[in-house]
Amino acid sequence: MGFSEKQLRVMTWWKEDYDGIICDGAIRAGKTYSMCCGFFLWSMSRFQNQVFALCGKTVGSLRRNIVLHLSQWLGRDFQITENRGENKLTVRLGSRENVYYLFGGQDEGSYMLIQGITLAGVLLDEVALMPKSFVEQACARCSVEGSKMWFNCNPGSPEHWFYKAWVLGAAEKNVLRLHFTMGDNPGLSESVRQRYETLYTGVFYRRYILGQWCQAEGLVYAFDENRHISTFSPEGGRYYISVDYGTQNPFSAGLWCVAGGKAYRLREFYHNGRETGSRTDEEYYRELEALAGEKPVEAVVIDPSAASLITLLRRKGRFRVKKAKNKVLPGIRLVSSLLQQEKILFSPDCKDAIREFGLYRWEETGDVPVKENDHAMDDVRYFCATVLARN
Repeated sequence: MGFSEKQLRVMTWWKEDYDGIICDGAIRAGKTYSMCCGFFLWSMSRFQNQVFALCGKTVGSLRRNIVLHLSQWLGRDFQITENRGENKLTVRLGSRENVYYLFGGQDEGSYMLIQGITLAGVLLDEVALMPKSFVEQACARCSVEGSKMWFNCNPGSPEHWFYKAWVLGAAEKNVLRLHFTMGDNPGLSESVRQRYETLYTGVFYRRYILGQWCQAEGLVYAFDENRHISTFSPEGGRYYISVDYGTQNPFSAGLWCVAGGKAYRLREFYHNGRETGSRTDEEYYRELEALAGEKPVEAVVIDPSAASLITLLRRKGRFRVKKAKNKVLPGIRLVSSLLQQEKILFSPDCKDAIREFGLYRWEETGDVPVKENDHAMDDVRYFCATVLARN
């Protein structure tokens, strides 16, 4: 298939007088592939017996996104040996050999993992997902003569620290910035490109398809009553209950049926303790039993902070409990994609979920939804992230 002009630039930019490169833009644009090829071509042709760093959100994601594909990407001339216990790759090309350590920049404490090491270069994959302290520490370790920094990411908010410090400041940092679109990946067919374009709406379409650093604003979800409300009730399927727990704040639960590649929210229970008085965990448990009825519910997916209700559910023994995956922005992105594909549908009886879809908004700054009218939205997100994300 060959490489696009922009991908070839990524592989050869290091011959120019830059200290680093930033590749940002759309998903599936060939950023990671071309950057990894360029990084290893550069490091193996310019250095001998030096140490480099490959950084991802986690070491696990780094292995999935990069290490797993390196032999295929680089070809037979590169001999790659992995020591998983030390999170280390040893790479040979002819008579040259270098070492590459794997690091995860998951949280603010991660910078300590990379302290003290001396590097000839660093590649930070999905750098916008890493904390500033980790990225700055990784860059500070590049003290070998001729060392360079390689960054790639999909866009986020224009208030993101990496965008403001590095993307906008690329010229003063002597860093080359290349912006990618799907058109820069010759290996992506037109049909696949069109399929990706149908997965996202709103801010996620602008970021992941158009590759723009843009502000989240307005309603969080593009919920359309004509597309997303259904009176269809499937026969059979797999049943789940999702719960956002509240005492004074609203308590929201939904009964779901997964069948035929779609998930249907058949009915719900919603109680606002501030308006009609708080209830006990025992009372909430009876409401969940009534919500389930005679359906063979496989699991109750629940807010992981609801410790007392989780304990009660396990003691009662009727329902298996699954603590919900609760990362907000990835969960919102997943729900948005499922709505766009009409993979989640709602009975007209789910009045509070439908009401909140029309009220749930982004904060004026940053990728944070307003903490109002969000309780049914949270239980919907828990269900999608914990049950549907597997598929």
